[in-house]
Amino acid sequence: MSAIPQHIAIIMDGNGRWAKQKGILRAKGHEEGGQTVQRTLDLCLEHGVKWLTLYAFSTENWGRSKLEVNALMHLLDKYLKERTPEMMEKNVRLHAIGELHMLPDNCREQLQASIDATKENTGLNLVLALSYGSRQEITAAMRNLAEQVQSGTLAPQDITPEMISDNLYTAGMPDPDLLIRTSGEMRISNYLLWQISYAELYVTDVLWPDFGREEFEAALAEYARRERRYGKR
Repeated sequence: MSAIPQHIAIIMDGNGRWAKQKGILRAKGHEEGGQTVQRTLDLCLEHGVKWLTLYAFSTENWGRSKLEVNALMHLLDKYLKERTPEMMEKNVRLHAIGELHMLPDNCREQLQASIDATKENTGLNLVLALSYGSRQEITAAMRNLAEQVQSGTLAPQDITPEMISDNLYTAGMPDPDLLIRTSGEMRISNYLLWQISYAELYVTDVLWPDFGREEFEAALAEYARRERRYGKR
């Protein structure tokens, strides 16, 4: 690869359709998707990617059936308990973005425990977007800035794009260089709308549980072929 993205963001789509094709429960599709997460993390480590952000659960996902939401929360709790020791072994640091207060108590506590356990790690940064929605994120940032204007500590004309970035959940993180979406859907789904302004997009028809080395390296190869001009000639 002539160029490796520093930060890859992924919309992990297709667990339910994968399960339907197999004639099994949707929860089994999500379980298989969890295995793909670990496979993808290992591929990022192998190729020298520094940041991996995964759209694990959106604010809109709370509208799914109680049974499916509970299964997803159970899977999250299980993944964190089982994989945190491996993150420590592989020098992976865990982060989370989103309306984390909406998570069940056990998930939120385990998530914080995993974040605390890995905070000194210096390798790959794994970011889980949980109860996340980009419009909600931007709205919260605007409220923070509006409060500063109202208090007299900030003038409206002094607001900069950098200041907005510093008020997002992703403050201090580099913007994604490459956004991958599985399952062939051609939409962003309220994901990192501000942060992906200049990201390269790669959409594959492969469903998330089937996403592996071949498709990951195809995305990297496509990224390497592109010329990133950021609006310039």
